[in-house]
Amino acid sequence: MKRPLPKDNEIQLNPKRYIVSKTDPKGIIEYGNDYFVEISGYSEAELIGTPHSLIRHPDMPKIVFKMMWDRINKAQNIMAVVKNLAKDGSYYWVVTEFEPKVDPITNEIISHTAFRKAAPKKAVEAIEPIYQKLLEIEKERGMEGSEKYLRGFLEEKNITYDEFINELVGNKGIFKIFFTAMKKMFS
Repeated sequence: MKRPLPKDNEIQLNPKRYIVSKTDPKGIIEYGNDYFVEISGYSEAELIGTPHSLIRHPDMPKIVFKMMWDRINKAQNIMAVVKNLAKDGSYYWVVTEFEPKVDPITNEIISHTAFRKAAPKKAVEAIEPIYQKLLEIEKERGMEGSEKYLRGFLEEKNITYDEFINELVGNKGIFKIFFTAMKKMFS
């Protein structure tokens, strides 16, 4: 499926609704809730069986996805602020948290479920210049360069990535309560 050209049109998400998608261990979409289908602009049939990277916006640094995949492939959770790309080229910002599902017998990951809510405006305003810097570095020095920059950025602030994201989304208690509730509903 051909990826759309991005356009400068933000889709305003309903803060009371949530987006859920489930993929196999390789990131191929197996399920998307109605709101995911609506916001992405793709039909359910177009989404199922497609790599989740279909909605990856080119404004997102590759290092962010590498970090996410490194964590979720170890069955570790991660929360991130992500800019996604809709079928018509519009974009939308979300706070995403993942839940890997592990086979109790083989201990292998069998799926990943992503839970998303609208990202707070202040989180987007804070993360956008960081992502722009990471993209510039990736163009010049690849993902290794952007990873070094991100590590240095976090070390300078004396904060972990998780602490940084929690700080950005503010009122982390509400997001934690939301994500915990979603995980119980979809388990």
